[in-house]
Amino acid sequence: MAVKATTGRVTRRRVRTRANLLEAAFGVFAAKGFGRVSIEEVCEAAGYSRGAFYSNFDSLDELFFALYRQRADLIAEQVSGALASEGPDLDVPGAVDRVTEVLLLDRDWLLVKTDFLVHAARDPVVARSLLEHRARLRRAIADRLVRARGHTPLPAVLGDAEGAAHAVVAAYDGVTTQLLLDRDVEHARDWLRQLLTALLTDGSTRQ
Repeated sequence: MAVKATTGRVTRRRVRTRANLLEAAFGVFAAKGFGRVSIEEVCEAAGYSRGAFYSNFDSLDELFFALYRQRADLIAEQVSGALASEGPDLDVPGAVDRVTEVLLLDRDWLLVKTDFLVHAARDPVVARSLLEHRARLRRAIADRLVRARGHTPLPAVLGDAEGAAHAVVAAYDGVTTQLLLDRDVEHARDWLRQLLTALLTDGSTRQ
């Protein structure tokens, strides 16, 4: 029993150490950019030794993947959660309001993600991982949109729910690129709401 208790404490400690390393790395990556950060800088920011780092990650690349997946999964949950809150039917304009209200529009995250995109563009293996995530996010959106019945039909020009999901992700990408430059989060939310409403409805005024 004593051994199990010790193992539990070690496991919890490792989970906490990993979380702290990810949090510290996020701040360092956002400030300096991926490719310009050393393991020592991450350890110093987190208050851990290199040994603690290597007990959780083999490299900065692995840490970066974990960080990206953490934030990407949050976005997927935010979108699918906002789209799933109405039951079997979907009021598209109402869902757009909820999505834009909760969606992660954090400039530091966008800086980190942009570094990741550039890194992926130069490495086919990384690119495949990123494409898998984006496909997963689109599926979460499409699965919900395909169940929209009797409220707001999707515009025929989008083809189907999968086409609409591509449009949603593209709109998010465009708005967040602008956010990197103008730093105006509220304007980004308003602009994203307008874009998604125009994309997913006929653009008419809501009742």
